[in-house]
Amino acid sequence: MPEKRKIILFQGDSITDGNRGRDEDPNHIIGHSYAFIITGKLGVELAEQMPLFINRGISGNRVSDLYARWNEDAISLQPDVISILAGVNDAWGIFFNDPRGATDRFERAYRHLLTETKEVLPQTKLILCEPFTLKVGAPAEKWDNWKELITNYQRIVRELSEQFDTLFVPLQEAFDHAAEIAEPSYWIWDGVHPTTAGHELIAREWLKVAEGLF
Repeated sequence: MPEKRKIILFQGDSITDGNRGRDEDPNHIIGHSYAFIITGKLGVELAEQMPLFINRGISGNRVSDLYARWNEDAISLQPDVISILAGVNDAWGIFFNDPRGATDRFERAYRHLLTETKEVLPQTKLILCEPFTLKVGAPAEKWDNWKELITNYQRIVRELSEQFDTLFVPLQEAFDHAAEIAEPSYWIWDGVHPTTAGHELIAREWLKVAEGLF
């Protein structure tokens, strides 16, 4: 085994969680999201290095929830790479009147999270993934307002990526293009959660951006 195994950490909400296992069973521990696809591909390509992939996405999380558990679920793991995909629950809470989302803390919490990570783990590479949506499911009922909110979050993540010198994975354009090939529900069944094909799409875009890290 290599002296120092590279640790790649995936963080986010249900899109990342992918119904991951909560024990050490390697058959289920990564879950069934884009993180699983990336882990499988890189796990084979980098087998000599025996990298360790960790998924700590939690369904329902907003960025403020990520920040609340960041010491335990990120800092303490000392990862070499942290990939973050979050935002849809922040938007959902604001848009659909979830009491937890009464205050929009998306940018504030995201900035705190990145600032602390840069201070404590200066050598860790960060990958910020763009929140995305398609016109299907509940969001389609009030599409213009929903799209405006998601677009604002996309702008925030892109700007934070530039300010904190991270890698940025653009996803909305890829899903928009995909929706020209097959209907939106083929890729994101409810406007929020990707199908298997949608997760494959995320994984491909992620790998394009992160290729130089490995």
